[in-house]
Amino acid sequence: MEGTPLSQRALENYRDRADRFLAELEEAEYLHFAGIKPELGLEAIYERFSDLTSLEQARAIGAGAASDSHLIELWRFACEGYLGALTRAASERLAALESGLEATINGERIPFRMLRPEIANSDQRARREQLERARTELVASELCPVQIGQRALLRESVRDLGCESAVDLYRRFGFPLDELVAECRSLLSETEDLYERSLEHLLKARPGIGLDEVARWDTPRLFRASHWDAGFPGAQMLPALERTLTDLGIDLRSQKNVELDVESRPNKSPRAFCSLIEIPSRIVLVIKPIGGSDDWRALLHEAGHTEHYANTSAGLSFEHRRLGDNAVTEGWAFLLEGLMATPEWLERQLDRPSATAFCWEGAVQTLYYARRYCAKLLYELELHDTTEPALMASRYVELLRNATLVEPSATDYLSDLDEGFYCTSYLRAWAFEARVRAFLRDRFGSHWFEREQAGALLRELWSEGQRLSADEILHELDGSHVELASLVAQVREILD
Repeated sequence: MEGTPLSQRALENYRDRADRFLAELEEAEYLHFAGIKPELGLEAIYERFSDLTSLEQARAIGAGAASDSHLIELWRFACEGYLGALTRAASERLAALESGLEATINGERIPFRMLRPEIANSDQRARREQLERARTELVASELCPVQIGQRALLRESVRDLGCESAVDLYRRFGFPLDELVAECRSLLSETEDLYERSLEHLLKARPGIGLDEVARWDTPRLFRASHWDAGFPGAQMLPALERTLTDLGIDLRSQKNVELDVESRPNKSPRAFCSLIEIPSRIVLVIKPIGGSDDWRALLHEAGHTEHYANTSAGLSFEHRRLGDNAVTEGWAFLLEGLMATPEWLERQLDRPSATAFCWEGAVQTLYYARRYCAKLLYELELHDTTEPALMASRYVELLRNATLVEPSATDYLSDLDEGFYCTSYLRAWAFEARVRAFLRDRFGSHWFEREQAGALLRELWSEGQRLSADEILHELDGSHVELASLVAQVREILD
C-alpha cells in the first residue's frame, strides 16, 4: 500500500471528521427512507467531507495499518469511503429511480418500493406473478443499466487501492472469506435433505403447491405467513416491544437518546429500520406498522440494533462506536428478532400448540435465508473476481436456485448484493446469536427475556459497542467461537 502514514494528531482529526461524515449520511438516509425528503442528497455531504474519501487518505491510513493492526478498521472505512465517493452519483440515481418509479397493474399505479410488500400481501397467485413481472421489468429497463456501470467503476477503483479485486481487498481487512466459504458449502450439503423435506411440507400445507410448481412470487407470500396475522396485529407491535424491553429492565419511552418515528408517509419504507445519527445520543427507530409476523420480526430486529447502539458507551473511540465486526450488531438484532422463534415468548400472542407450529414454520424460513446467504456469498466472490460482471446473471440464478430450490429473477443479479461482503456479517451473526441465545437460556432459564438480570448482562455487553468481535464476545461468555454449525444445530433441533 503506497502512502506515508498519518501522524497521531492527523489520525484523531480524521476520526472526528469521519464521525461527523457518518452522522450526516445517516440523517440524510433517514430523511429519504422515512419519506420526508424525496432525494438522498448525498453528493453535498460527500463534497464537504471529500478529504476523508480521497485515494491519498486511503493509501496513507493503509500504510499505517501495515504496521499497526489497530488501524485496520479505519483503513477499511477510508477505502469504502473512497469507493462510495466514486459511485455516489450512481447511488443517487438508483435511489431517485426507486423512489419515483411506478408500475401500473390493471389501471392501479403502485410505487416501485411497494411492489415487494404487495406481492407478500396478495393471496392471489396470478396477481403476485403480475406484480413480480412488473418489478423485474422495471429493474431490467431502469436499474440494471446504472448498476452495470457502477459495478465496472467499482472494479477499476479497487485496483487503485492496490488490490486485484474486492475479494483481495477484504481478505486484507481480515474478513474470513475462505473459512466462511468452507462453512457455507458444508451447511448447504448438510442441510440439503432437511431443507427440501421441510420446504415441501410447508408448501403443501399452505399454498398447496409442490416444489416443482413453486415460483419466486410464491416465497414472499409463503413467509409472510398471513394466516398468523390475527396473532400479530399492527396495533400491538409497539406495545409488545415495550413490554419485552420493560421485562428486561429497559423503559423504551424514557430513553431520551431513542426517537420513535411511527408517522405514516406515502414514500416511507414499509420495512422498519434504524438510523444511527449520533451514537449513542440520537438513534431513530423508524416503523410503519402494518402487522403480520414478518413486520413484527423486522421491528424486533431493528429494535435490537437500536438498543445495542443506544447503550453503547459514549467514551468509546470512533472505530469502536461506528465500525468493527458487524456480526456483533446484527447478532444483537437477531437476538431480539429470535423471540419470534421462542415458544415461551410467543405464548403471549398465541396459544401453546400454535406457538410450536409457528416456530417450526419460522425455522424453515431461517434455513431458507441461511442457505440463500451461503449461496449469495459464493456468488459475490465470483462476481467480484470476474472481469465481465454483465455475464454473471446465469451464475446468479444457478447458485441461488440450487440453494433455495426457487429460481430467482436473473435481473436481480446486480441488485441482490450486500456491498462490502455484508452477507458475511449476517451469516456470522446467525451463528453468534445461536450461541448467545443458548447461553442466556442456560444461565437464566427458558424465560430469560423476562429477567432483569439478563437485561443487565445485555446492557453490559451492548455498552462495548463494536470494540469486541463476535468471536471475542463468545469466548468471554462460554469459551466458544462463531461457527455456522451452531445455527445448523439450532434449526435442526426444531425441524427434526
